Amino acid sequence: MTVQDIADAIGMTCVAGSSGMDREVTSGYASDLLSDAMGHAQDGAIWVTSQVHQNVVAVALLLNLSAVVIAGGLSLMEDATAKADARSMAMLSTDLPAFEVVGRLYELGVRGKV
Repeated sequence: MTVQDIADAIGMTCVAGSSGMDREVTSGYASDLLSDAMGHAQDGAIWVTSQVHQNVVAVALLLNLSAVVIAGGLSLMEDATAKADARSMAMLSTDLPAFEVVGRLYELGVRGKV
């Protein structure tokens, strides 16, 4: 399933890095701690968070994630948007709370990896 497929199914908006919407999503991860995501998110994952600064983009790029979902109706900061656009890191936005996003990802077949 691609990032675009997931965005369409859940009704999320791509707010940056739209050229990365064709990436395959292989798993999911949810955390607001950057260090936690760095230690546990898997290559190809879609990461659900409420963090909105450029370090989120840096971590996503470092881990080769497929996309980041900014939950809870928060807005990505301008410097993060520019960084995601420059590096084709798909950044999705939704008004849904993180808990609901994770549930919907699970319904679509996205699983966490241990």
